[in-house]
Amino acid sequence: MNTTPVHTGSSVRRIAPGLMVASLGAAAAWGVHWAMPAVPTLTAVMVLGIAVAHLPVIRDGVRGVARPGLSVAGKRLMRLAVVLLGINLSIGKLREVGLPTMAMVVVVVVVTFVGTWWLGHRIGVRGDQPLLIAVGYAICGASAIGAVSAATDSDEDDAAASVAVVTLCGTLAIAVLPLLQHPLGLDDLQFGRWVGASVHDVGQVVATASAAGPAAVGDAIVVKMLRILLLAPLVAVVAWGLRRRWVSATNGQVPDSAGAGGHGKRPALVPLFVVGFVAMVFLRSTGWLSEGVLDGMGVAQHLLLSVALFGIGTAVHLPTLARTGGRTAVLGLCAWIVVAGVSYAGVMVTS
Repeated sequence: MNTTPVHTGSSVRRIAPGLMVASLGAAAAWGVHWAMPAVPTLTAVMVLGIAVAHLPVIRDGVRGVARPGLSVAGKRLMRLAVVLLGINLSIGKLREVGLPTMAMVVVVVVVTFVGTWWLGHRIGVRGDQPLLIAVGYAICGASAIGAVSAATDSDEDDAAASVAVVTLCGTLAIAVLPLLQHPLGLDDLQFGRWVGASVHDVGQVVATASAAGPAAVGDAIVVKMLRILLLAPLVAVVAWGLRRRWVSATNGQVPDSAGAGGHGKRPALVPLFVVGFVAMVFLRSTGWLSEGVLDGMGVAQHLLLSVALFGIGTAVHLPTLARTGGRTAVLGLCAWIVVAGVSYAGVMVTS
């Protein structure tokens, strides 16, 4: 009779220290951004997470008693953040874009995703990093990596390394892309569309496009929202491929070795959080939610993402990253060139 309550209480106590550490880390990152607005919150939270995991004074605690809660933050809270990401989209806004721009965004996402994934395997980047880096560059950075890593149950180290390289390049874009606007012959609206099609995180898109004024920011956000809309079908395709591979390997039977880790569990055809993401898009499209509610949900999404990224950051092990990080860095740089180049060509063709 009392087994379930005791088990639940034990689970809460087990994850509470890590969730508290992740929440404090996210709050500290927001403080850094408030004090230095040029430093994006998501960049600050990743740096703080990595730093905390390597400070001798608290390193053992982060890898010990706090690890279960930090893992929950990096996986489950990330899923909630992805669900709330859908509130930024509405069908009405997307209709205003036009078919040429929609087609351009689809081409950018497909070429970046397939090209990065292929190159990652060709140069020997380990684990799920080619897949995660590919989706991070193609869609929306850390949120997309969190969504796909949740669907594929990827290793924490792979997710952390992927988020680190994608976040770094997205942050560098804030300084680099505005310098290229005039040499590349882009007017303000073209620059905004280029930024929206090539920069990863929404905050980084806004910061980068701001160099060309409000009109550029507006176009950048709309194009960025189109990329985010492709997150759900892309995750569904990845999950479908994983499911087919699982069925082929097991002939549809759950292996006897399937244990608590769930490695023998049939992968979901469409992960539940992806359904939630799509539901949020439709909810936003109804017009039922007031601006105040939408703003509140946007803040909640950013908070959850910050806490989740801190948890992911603490999983980065710099000695391991140093041994394998050269290839990961090369892949990140090549992916950045691919997404920027294809986006630029797309903008020039559709302008």
